[in-house]
Amino acid sequence: MLSHERSLALYLFAFALAAPLLLLAPRAGSHAVSLGAGIAAGGALATPLAALLWGGGVPNPLTRGDVAFNVADVAMGVGVAVLVTGALAHAWANRDRLHEPV
Repeated sequence: MLSHERSLALYLFAFALAAPLLLLAPRAGSHAVSLGAGIAAGGALATPLAALLWGGGVPNPLTRGDVAFNVADVAMGVGVAVLVTGALAHAWANRDRLHEPV
């Protein structure tokens, strides 16, 4: 199984990314936004957790040619796609309210 080291800055960025996603996404009032944020935050938090538990860097059991990745990477990608799609759908469904003051 392939693995690679990642910098401490990346792990700190993962926590800095996950916290606002988990705290702010539910306020949008959209289940899709909350679901996407939760999936993306789970992937972001899984990366440093995997590095701590694995000990030899982040394991990358999925390979395709010269590209190696893991389930956390897939979760972040899928989560962001669901989050953005959900945000766009929620904005479209509530487009008449977009000009209201916050």
